[in-house]
Amino acid sequence: MNNEFNLTQLVEVILAQDDDFLKVRETLTRIGVASKHKKTLFQSCHILHKRGKFYIVHFKELFALDGKPTNLDESDIRRRNTIARLLGEWGLVKLVRPEQVADQAMMSQVKIILIHKKRTGNLSPNIPLVERITTKTNNQPNESSTPMG
Repeated sequence: MNNEFNLTQLVEVILAQDDDFLKVRETLTRIGVASKHKKTLFQSCHILHKRGKFYIVHFKELFALDGKPTNLDESDIRRRNTIARLLGEWGLVKLVRPEQVADQAMMSQVKIILIHKKRTGNLSPNIPLVERITTKTNNQPNESSTPMG
């Protein structure tokens, strides 16, 4: 996919309630791709707060936004779309452009861990914590790479 990325390519959402950011963030930690060998769930998507708006983004899109190389492909986009749709169906977000998520992954490609089973498995955010919080140049929060908002 094209590594030149902008915010219009991301799935913009509106939170159902003003305080739902943390609910969405926690829910996304339990949705992703499962590794059967390691019994680990790799988180696929994050919530991004940028310029007063919220977006559901695939972790590879965060790399693209930072200008880093990424191998984001159509299956990643379809998985992101499916996850964004699910968040909408669960009443956590409202999709600003629902037609944007029409191309979906099969549910067999998305693993969801129920909240009461969260402690029984390993969850991996797919983005090193240091990269999410600081930039390499000035150790200041980097809004484009901070899926925590």
